[in-house]
Amino acid sequence: MNTFQRLLLSAGCVIALVGCGSSVKLDDKTAPVDDRAAAGAAGAGAGANGSQVGQINSGEIDPLNDPSSPLAKRSIYFDFDSYTIRAEYRATVEAHARYLISNRERKLVVQGNTDDRGSREYNLALGQKRAEAVRKALITLGATENQLEAVSFGEEKPRATGSDEASWAENRRADLAYQ
Repeated sequence: MNTFQRLLLSAGCVIALVGCGSSVKLDDKTAPVDDRAAAGAAGAGAGANGSQVGQINSGEIDPLNDPSSPLAKRSIYFDFDSYTIRAEYRATVEAHARYLISNRERKLVVQGNTDDRGSREYNLALGQKRAEAVRKALITLGATENQLEAVSFGEEKPRATGSDEASWAENRRADLAYQ
């Protein structure tokens, strides 16, 4: 089985192991993924973009620093009170997994964030669940556990400071920070 087929199989496993609601325990072994997108979204990110993600040869631009690379996207956004990875971010997660597979020496910290609604403790727990969901999805797609760390900032590192839906939506995210 070639790498592309394994990646598709892994993506299928992630889809099959969808978590729902906020009743899933933090130590649940599945990474929840929302499957509201069209059926073709599961393979998004594979193909032509796959050639951009891989080992860095001398003279090549590191795809992490290339604004046209799918790796330029370093935030995964979530719905209110949810830690389910939305289907529109599946290609981003897959691109980062391919990069980590091809660059085993690289390490990534997944930073979970929330908006400012809810108690500090609740937001720290939700931020951790968001970070863990992305970490588990990356592992399912082939990254190794020793490459990844999940941390929660809760509401402590907002990207937007307003008190409206647009600001709250900007703060409900997991950021991918390479080390």
